[in-house]
Amino acid sequence: MTELAAGADGTEGVGVGGGGAADPGRRLPRVPGFAEWPAAGSPKREGKALRAQVPRTAHSALDLDASRPDAVSAVEESSRGRLPELAPLRVGRMAATPFAFLRGSAGLMGYDLARTPVTGIGAQICGDAHAANFGLYGDARGRLVIDLNDFDETVYGPWEWDLKRLATSLVLAGREAGADEDTCRAAAHDAAGAYRRTMRLLSGLSALDAWNAIADEELVSHADAHDLLGTLERVSEKARANTSGRFAAKSTEEGTDGGRRFVDAPPVLRRIPDAEAAEVAASLGEYLGTLPPDRHPLLARHAVHDVAFRVVGTGSVGTRSYVVLLLDHRGEPLVLQVKEARPSALVPHLPTAGFEAPGAGHEGRRVVDGQKRMQVISDNLLGWTTVDGRPYQVRQFRNRKGSVDPAALAADQVDDYARMTGALLARAHSHSADPRLIAGYCGKNDELDEAVAAFAVAYADLTEADHTDLVTAVRSGRIAAEAGV
Repeated sequence: MTELAAGADGTEGVGVGGGGAADPGRRLPRVPGFAEWPAAGSPKREGKALRAQVPRTAHSALDLDASRPDAVSAVEESSRGRLPELAPLRVGRMAATPFAFLRGSAGLMGYDLARTPVTGIGAQICGDAHAANFGLYGDARGRLVIDLNDFDETVYGPWEWDLKRLATSLVLAGREAGADEDTCRAAAHDAAGAYRRTMRLLSGLSALDAWNAIADEELVSHADAHDLLGTLERVSEKARANTSGRFAAKSTEEGTDGGRRFVDAPPVLRRIPDAEAAEVAASLGEYLGTLPPDRHPLLARHAVHDVAFRVVGTGSVGTRSYVVLLLDHRGEPLVLQVKEARPSALVPHLPTAGFEAPGAGHEGRRVVDGQKRMQVISDNLLGWTTVDGRPYQVRQFRNRKGSVDPAALAADQVDDYARMTGALLARAHSHSADPRLIAGYCGKNDELDEAVAAFAVAYADLTEADHTDLVTAVRSGRIAAEAGV
């Protein structure tokens, strides 16, 4: 017999057999995918115990392998499988500055990082967490969010790799901006410190609160990045205007049927043959199947009008990337980017660091899944597809995106930006790694911060030498380069 029973808060609830109160001694079966209760062990203590195996000071080490590929060979190897006609443009962009070289050489740094100490704690890592891969973008309601925003190299791997790449990039960006060496080293130190303190903050919160912690409006205060406020406001203002509509207005013209079509703007944007455009458009059917069904009615109100090829950023130059123009019943545009997803450049180096390389799978799905695991809010039209047998990711193009150029910051802003990005990186890692475990290892003092800063300065020096080798090879004619666009 079922009867109404009073709930714990005095409200009525449904009980069975005359009682709704739970048996305090009830033992329910373990449910796969959920934690055990009572919890076994202490993740924070486990993290602290790892210091005996891998002292925090060990992270300063940079021991170069005798078989390390030279910079030019590494660039040539990373160009395999890319469109050969765009290889000189990629080399030209990488040859511009040491920071630009770092941005295009995630695989070479992966080789080196695999030979540095790791704790064995895994997380979903960006794989390319340099200082220019953080930025603003719009959520589904048009509000601006700040987070990591490039996931081409994302894998499950050592959390330290992301932190060291971020710290190194800050040293290089600071040098390019004209900051003195103490400021550049302080930026690397402060990025690691912000990462450590944020992980400690998250470790003390409930799981749900930690997952959603550090709202973007609180980020500046949390990271003590007040000198960045003016810069962030200017970037935000530009980001709000960076929309599909604005891009379409500049990059399309009216067609004979009243629709619109892309206009050639080489070398960045170019029209493609009809058959190629048709194949990309047809792939959107597979893409729809990767989206939640509640997104389908939105896309069903848009018609596909045109497809063009568009060159992408430094690390991705030479990959196949398209923009697809969609128009709704009012002629308002929505532009999607269909971007080739190559295997992560870090995959070959994971086993050296004691991590398992991922099995075969759709690389577009890897990128999308990794992005969703790391970001607090992701593009609601993220998906993947296949074109001519190659995997692609699909996302909105120009959904109010904006970014800070770390190499153009004033000297007194570099360490503010470092603290902000360090905090964001910790938040991203905490979604896949237990923050208590990493916080236990990182500890309260700045031993780790000092070690990461020392590594960052040493690796920045190495990157400058690699960049010099590339520039020398370009000048000697060993490798072709085209001025960056």
